[in-house]
Amino acid sequence: MQTEQHFYDKSTLDNGVQIASRELPKAQTVAIGIFMDVGNRDEAPHQAGIAHALEHMVFKGTDKLDVHELAESLDALGGNANAFTSRERTCFHIHVLFEDWKKAIRLISDMLLHPALPNDEWQREREVIFSEMSMVDDNPDEWVYDQHMAQVFAGNPMGTPVLGSRETLGAFSVQDLRDYLNQHYRGGNVLIAAAGRISHQALLAEVGQSDWAQAKAGEREARVAPVMHTGKHALSRQMEQAQVVASWASIHVTSAEKPVAWVVNQLLGGSMSSVLFREIREKRGLAYSIGSHLSTYTDSGLFGISASTMPEQLEPCLEVLNQVMADVCQGVSGDKITRAKRQLIVQFRMGMDAVEGSMMQLGGLLDDEIIYSPLVWVDKVQAVTPSQVHEFLQQYLATDAAWTIATPS
Repeated sequence: MQTEQHFYDKSTLDNGVQIASRELPKAQTVAIGIFMDVGNRDEAPHQAGIAHALEHMVFKGTDKLDVHELAESLDALGGNANAFTSRERTCFHIHVLFEDWKKAIRLISDMLLHPALPNDEWQREREVIFSEMSMVDDNPDEWVYDQHMAQVFAGNPMGTPVLGSRETLGAFSVQDLRDYLNQHYRGGNVLIAAAGRISHQALLAEVGQSDWAQAKAGEREARVAPVMHTGKHALSRQMEQAQVVASWASIHVTSAEKPVAWVVNQLLGGSMSSVLFREIREKRGLAYSIGSHLSTYTDSGLFGISASTMPEQLEPCLEVLNQVMADVCQGVSGDKITRAKRQLIVQFRMGMDAVEGSMMQLGGLLDDEIIYSPLVWVDKVQAVTPSQVHEFLQQYLATDAAWTIATPS
């Protein structure tokens, strides 16, 4: 699949595990990611936060290495290993020198295939996650966003925090963690991706002779598409600034409208020359931070705006924000669209030099059967027309939104 459009190689094992790679022969490193097609939206109410808990716990040792030996083995590689959990994905990734990639993939695979999950470590790590929850509570931006998502996707796991709750976390046993891992982190839910100085055949041979080739995923509940709820939600708590988050229903992750959505996001709030930044911060000084963001999921999506402002500036900030959105939905100048497209094209081309970024892009194969190279996306962005931008604005942003407005108590 090493063509301009298909710039990677891909194979699938008999049990459904996908293997994808992008060979960069001149790179000095290899980035490896093990992606799981599971996130907090796949958790039952009593399981809220279990995927994130597992993200922490697989670093606590394997059948062969205790927690300290595992940490020392990872550090000895001299690169970096990390993980993240989102609403639809869990990913464990490592970036090392190219001559160490086999050691790296064996270590990170053992963490997931043969985790120790010791009870004493779980008792300690649970306290760490409690502290992480407290940090989120202390961060107004993150706290308000969690409250906003609970409003937008009320009644669906998509609306629950990735960290779960203190109640659910406190009830998990080590066996609960192991059962969830064995059910979801296997077979067709797994994508192993690598980018850098690595050949696909070498990666396929390494994975094919490992235990990844044996285990199959268990049954899981089908995802229920969330219903987006609009309206205003007012909150109050101890903090210095007022926080505003607004969301409109938008495109799903495989939508053909992605290039148009990226352009709209960039021109609205993606840079210092964006419309919202100029009108609200630069011209009027009504907010310290203001920006937009696009979130795409397998069956839904959100176009969002967030802002932080002083309480006495909240009303004029909201007034200008609403006016700017109304004006933009009536039309945007060609110069602004051209500038936004140029910024995106630069980002895509610069990203082609990043080994880790290339590996992360391959993770998109859990969403789509084919992903495009950055140069193909450059062409697609370049082809976006003003009329497409206007149609997108009218279809998605000239509609009702969900607003969460939090003020200091």
